[in-house]
Amino acid sequence: MTADFLHENSWQADAIGFIAAVHGPVVEVNCRMLPPLRRALITQVDAETFMFEVHQHLDQHHIRAITLHETGGLYRGMPVYDSGASLHVPVTGDCLGRLLNVFGEPLDGGEPLAAEEFRNIHTGPPPLAATLENRGILETGIKVIDLLCPFVAGGKTGLFGGAGVGKTVLVMEFMHAIAAIHHGVSVFAGVGERLREGHELWTEMRKADVMRNTLMVFGQMDESPGVRFRVGLSALSYAEFLRDTMKKEVLFVMDNVFRFVQAGSEISSLLGRMPATVGYQPTLHTEVAELQDRILSTDNGSITSVQAVYVPADDMSDPAVNVILKHLDTTVILSRQQASKGIYPAIDPLISTSKLMDRYSLGNTHYAVAEGVREAMAKYAELEDIITMLGIEELSKQDRMTVLRARKLQRYFTQPFWATAAYTGMAGKSVPLAATLADCEAFLLGKYDDIPEERCYFQGSMQEALQ
Repeated sequence: MTADFLHENSWQADAIGFIAAVHGPVVEVNCRMLPPLRRALITQVDAETFMFEVHQHLDQHHIRAITLHETGGLYRGMPVYDSGASLHVPVTGDCLGRLLNVFGEPLDGGEPLAAEEFRNIHTGPPPLAATLENRGILETGIKVIDLLCPFVAGGKTGLFGGAGVGKTVLVMEFMHAIAAIHHGVSVFAGVGERLREGHELWTEMRKADVMRNTLMVFGQMDESPGVRFRVGLSALSYAEFLRDTMKKEVLFVMDNVFRFVQAGSEISSLLGRMPATVGYQPTLHTEVAELQDRILSTDNGSITSVQAVYVPADDMSDPAVNVILKHLDTTVILSRQQASKGIYPAIDPLISTSKLMDRYSLGNTHYAVAEGVREAMAKYAELEDIITMLGIEELSKQDRMTVLRARKLQRYFTQPFWATAAYTGMAGKSVPLAATLADCEAFLLGKYDDIPEERCYFQGSMQEALQ
């Protein structure tokens, strides 16, 4: 922890107990007085500070805690001190542009944050009366999302997909959109990121000129499960500070929520709890809700959340995926089948949904165009097997026309991203919702029937493509 935190809590008072056993990241402490659950405990080895978090009371004198550092150097009989508080992080208005760990310490080689205050990472959500309902569509400039699964301003969106279908690239594009279109800020929580992934992401964010409006908090894959389990709450504490004190519109990005669930499952097993469905922890619903229920908007500002969710074996019926789904306003499903066709972003337009998809929320024009597009693409999906076996010539004239329009729409929904411009050599395109609606309506009415499919591929609006 930071020197300020240690000094503030004067933890070098009398020890409350000593280490009785170390089992991997689990430490058993013999205490003369039991500290509360979630209390941060501290010990020291050769001037290096080790921190634990209390997770279990075994009896009147023994607790189990999870280490937030490596356990090398710990031994039986080491004195353990009470920090006097739960884990909390230093917050300041100058935190943007920084790369931090779960304790709020710099990972970017910069100076430590000059803390204006400390925030407890276990703070509860604001009172229900102080929260605001969603405020309509949050435009992203990404055509397929704004049309078919629009983001809810102040809501929660999940990006679901297996490995390698483009979740992280989409996340970076959202962060660019928040800065460029809405002039807001982003907080990125990297849960269980590999060192290579974290370094590449940080480098790409700086190349895309997004980092100056972004705060990144990393809990890496090689760290204790206690770190991976709490890094999301640390990052959320910064998002709440930017919302409440700085009065910002905040995009809270979490990559990957499934690794947060995995860390909780690992801790549950280490503490000896009986596993529940498919081996997940019995506290799965509570742990996910504790995180999700703090992502709210108030009179001071809003937190809009985008959460990447790894889907094990592409199985959407996985219990962890189902629990996360229940908290979301918008569900964006990334499809390996779409990616194999070269359709990027690889979003499945037929199963991605939003709770805003009704006439009252979208208006008649948007709703009618979206339904028309879904109908055309559903018809194309239905006829794909026939086309593969017999050829498109065997279809009726009406079906042939529907298929050709759907194929053009499918290619129209591809889009060059700002986040990948350095690799593709194509400048990113951001398309306003009004232009997307006009283009899709024109496709459905047959105004672009004479244009070849390749003219629709990886373009912005059709007006730009035709020019």
